This record gives sequence, C-alpha cells and structure tokens, in this order.
Amino acid sequence: MTKKILILPGDGIGPEIVAEAVKVLERLRQGFGLDVELEQALVGGAAYEAAGSPLPEETLALARQADAVLLGAVGGPKWEGLDRELRPERGLLGLRAGLGLFANLRPALLFPQLAGASTLKAEVVAGLDLMIVRELTGGIYFGEPRGIRVLGNGEREGFNTLVYRESEIERIGRVAFETARRRAGRVCSVDKANVLECTELWREVMTRLAADYPDVALSHMYVDNAAMQLVREPKQFDVMVTTNMFGDILSDCAAMLTGSIGMLPSASLGADGKGMYEPIHGSAPDIAGQGVANPLATILSVAMLLRHSLDEGALAGRIEAAVGRVLDAGLRTADIHTPGTRRVGTAEMGDAVVTALDEVSESSGERRP
Repeated sequence: MTKKILILPGDGIGPEIVAEAVKVLERLRQGFGLDVELEQALVGGAAYEAAGSPLPEETLALARQADAVLLGAVGGPKWEGLDRELRPERGLLGLRAGLGLFANLRPALLFPQLAGASTLKAEVVAGLDLMIVRELTGGIYFGEPRGIRVLGNGEREGFNTLVYRESEIERIGRVAFETARRRAGRVCSVDKANVLECTELWREVMTRLAADYPDVALSHMYVDNAAMQLVREPKQFDVMVTTNMFGDILSDCAAMLTGSIGMLPSASLGADGKGMYEPIHGSAPDIAGQGVANPLATILSVAMLLRHSLDEGALAGRIEAAVGRVLDAGLRTADIHTPGTRRVGTAEMGDAVVTALDEVSESSGERRP
C-alpha cells in the first residue's frame, strides 16, 4: 500500500538540504520499489510569510494524514521580532504537540571516515555509537505557569515551570529500555535529582521501570556530570534518556563528538509509530542559499524514517551504506572538510549519495539504531 510522506522544507538551508533528501527518495521509488507518495507544505517562517502562521491548519492536517513527515529546519533572525506565538519555532512545537510526538531519538554515531574531523582526539571518539532518548512534549518548555511578570517594586521577573507526570516519565523510559534491548543493553538516566524534586520523581520512576527489563542495565547520572563524561569518555554510554531541556543540550554536545552537527539525524516518534524526521542542526541562515550546507544529516533522517515509520529497514541500510561509500571516496562538505579530502557543495554531495545507492547493498551499511 502506498505510504504518504509529507515534506516540509522550512527555512534557511532547509529547502537546500531537503531537496537532496528528496532526490534519494525519488531514486528509491524509481529504482528500488519504494511505494511512497510525496507531498509538500509550508512550516516555520516560510509559512508565516505566506499564510500568517508558522503552522497553517492545512499543514497540520496534511501531517496528520501522512505516514511520516520529513522536516528541514525552521527559524532565522528575520522573524525574531515577531510575537512569540508567530515565531517559526512555534510551528515546530505545534507539529510535535499536534502529532503526539513525545520521544526524540538522537543518535550520535561516528562514521569511521570522520574520526579526524572531530574536535576530540580520534582515540576518544573512534567507534562512538550512542543514542540520546529525549522526552519531547513535557518539562520546562511546556510547563505552566510561565511568563514575565512585574513585581511590587516594579522589577520584572521571568518564570517557567518544570513539571513531569509519572505517566510521561514511564512512557519515555520504556522507549529508552526498548531501544537499549536492540543495542548494547545499557541505559543511563540523566537527571538533577539532588536539587530538583521533579527529576527526583524521574529517577524513582526509571528505577521502578528497570524491574521490567532485567536484561538492561540501568545507571543514573546528574546532568552536569553527564556533560563532562560525554567529552571525557563518550563511549561509556549506550542509551541516555533524559528530560526535554537536558536532552536538548546534551544531544548538541554529543553531535560535535561525531565531527559535525551536520551529520546527525533525528526521529520524533508518537505512540502510533508515526514520526517526524529532521536533522538536528537548525536553519543556519548565515549559509542559506550558498549551496554549501551538508545534506547528509537530512539524508540519514530519511533512513530513520524508512526504518521506524515505514518498516523499510533494507532500504534504510542501503542509504547508510551509500553515505559511507561517499565518505570513503573522500567527498566532504565544508563542515567536515579536512586536508586530503575533496570539498563539495550541497547538490554534489546529494548527487553522489544517489549514485552510490546503485553501487552498494543494504547489508554493507553502518549500524544504525
């Protein structure tokens, strides 16, 4: 049965990198039997410019009808002066809430060809393969009350609320434990239970859940120590599970271990298996339109889309193998370029991956979660 994929290019470099991912999908459709229908819509700043809203009702309706959503990026300085509810990022948050996407999977896997591109020593990061499972619809980003108020003395005070229900913690915890079962069988739960009652509850729930997964080893770590350990000894981790804000920060830290944030995909999943897939690097408005952005994170997001939402693991493996082959050939965009490699632009990198799809077998791909 034909599956529907909604394409949301978004802002900044989004249209450029998504165009290369669409090339990959089209090649899989034409040459490898992928039965999908692609539809495109607006989100973020582009949607605000065209429709006065960062998430038009039509876009949300199409997303709900689709089997999966592929997103480029949203945001940019030109929209920073808008009221909060009209800013591009509200479109992204609205999609997550509207689709019930509560689990964000952010892998940090170092392709061996890029060990020299990491800012850490090669021996520290070689073989890195960890997964950060971030809770996506709760925590301090969504907690109420929130706002800016004026105190009696006339001084302004900003306030936000960190809140999690047991059911929300258990839901994301089970995603982490199930993910670990398919990997090396270790979960590290990251919190700040020594000072935050909300994450004290987080730790209690994670500990209780561990009894249902005797084959998975659970450990706990405070978030400040986890940030340090990611830099000191990142390969000690298999799966990290944490709150919305902590996951936001730690996943960007982990991204730089792999050589470039431009290499990392992500999946945001709901209870029904539907997902939204996007690179984690953002809209990069400073290089938008220059044809130099790295499309590989978006292309690898397509692999995650095929694996998690469309049950097309073989084709996902083919994409990952193609990316590995292109890196073996020495092709590099500016963010991962090192002496002795050939610098290419966005479109040339995408074309190279498309060509490599015909030259590899899915079984030769990098191991991806």
